[in-house]
Amino acid sequence: MSGHHDHHHHHENQSTKNLKIAFFLNLGFTILEIIGGLYVNSIAIVSDAIHDLGDSLSLGTAWYLNIKSKKKASNKFSFGYSRFSLLGALINSIVLIAGSIYVIYEAVGRILKPEHSDAQGMIIFAIIGVAVNGFAAWKLSGGGSLNEKVVSWHLLEDVLGWVAVLIVGIVIQFKDIHYLDPALSLVLTLYILWNVIKRLKDTLFIFLQGVPENVSIAEIEEKIKAINHVESLHHTHVWSLEGEHNVFTTHVKLQEITHFTELLAVKNQIKDLLKDYHFSHYTIETELNTESCVLAES
Repeated sequence: MSGHHDHHHHHENQSTKNLKIAFFLNLGFTILEIIGGLYVNSIAIVSDAIHDLGDSLSLGTAWYLNIKSKKKASNKFSFGYSRFSLLGALINSIVLIAGSIYVIYEAVGRILKPEHSDAQGMIIFAIIGVAVNGFAAWKLSGGGSLNEKVVSWHLLEDVLGWVAVLIVGIVIQFKDIHYLDPALSLVLTLYILWNVIKRLKDTLFIFLQGVPENVSIAEIEEKIKAINHVESLHHTHVWSLEGEHNVFTTHVKLQEITHFTELLAVKNQIKDLLKDYHFSHYTIETELNTESCVLAES
């Protein structure tokens, strides 16, 4: 058992280390990018910088929360700290939405009043961009945690964004079409916004304790009702801590129980059934039909 634990511990450290490397790479690059984007007068690079800033924030919070969420449950946070990652996702979404609105405002202004962009500068930046984000995405793509997967997906999108900047830079080098740069930034930004809003919706759904999509309460209730001696269920709740770990509670009304061993047998059957769903916590309250549950009436 201890061998398994050590391996697990090593993996956690690895995922934290990966996120840390990617965070510093990205943050350094984002700063360079904002300065460079303004210097070569390319709003597409600035919009990519906003995207990268979002990724830096995601990476930073993912890295911080990766450490934080490993902390054990306490009297203050009885479920542990994994829900903190939702807070990170929420803050990132808000920052990215604000950044995107700024870029859209700038890009529309540029389309109405074109400005010249330095094509060579764009090309140089794009090549660095592909390299840095490609390396970071590769670092995280093997990661097991949801955080790492999401972040590596982000970084891959960034690589594609940079490929687009590279292509536009090369085109502008040969044919000075001014609106290409702001048009590209609009496309990139709308894509970012669409993703952010989708993720924000998912985050809020978990925040508001919605039932996880991959779990059907009706199906679980049917299976439990099929167990011998189970009369009915009420107060069945399923929610998710942070999108990965789900929690289940229910009250089970039993009938024709004459012996304590029968009650235990029913409980064990329910627990076996719940194993298929990989809940990280579950609570089963059993009531005999001779006693009436105060909760059922209300």
